[in-house]
Amino acid sequence: MDLTVVAYVIYLLVSIGLTIWVARTLSHNGRIFLADVLHGNEKLADAVNHLLVVGFYLVNLGFVALYLNSDDEIADARGIFEALSTKLGVVLLVLGVMHLGNVYVLNKIRRRGVMEREQLPPVAPQGWVAPTTRA
Repeated sequence: MDLTVVAYVIYLLVSIGLTIWVARTLSHNGRIFLADVLHGNEKLADAVNHLLVVGFYLVNLGFVALYLNSDDEIADARGIFEALSTKLGVVLLVLGVMHLGNVYVLNKIRRRGVMEREQLPPVAPQGWVAPTTRA
C-alpha cells in the first residue's frame, strides 16, 4: 500500500476526531456562557449553541478536506510523521484560532449586556428635581 494513502487515512481519522472532541467540549461548556450572554434565555442559548457547533463543524471539516492534498510523495515512516505533524499542527492551530474567535465575540456581546444592565438605575426614579443655577 502507498504510504501517502496511509498518511491520508491517519490524518483524516485524527483531524475528524479532534474536531468532534473540540466541538463537543465547546458545546457542553459554551452553553452556560451563552445562557449568561443571552440573559438566562435557555431556549435561545441552546439554539445559538447548536448553530455555532454546526458552523464550527462545517468550517473545520471543510478545512481538513481542503488541506488533505499533498504534493510530496511519502517514501518511509519518517515521511509519514513529518507530513502528519505539519498537517495536524495546522489543523490544531485553526481549531484554536476559531475557538478564540468565538470566545472573543461572545465576550464582547456579554460585556455589552453587562454595561446595559449597569446603566439602568437599581431603583426607579422617585421624583424630579429642578436644576439649580450657578451664579
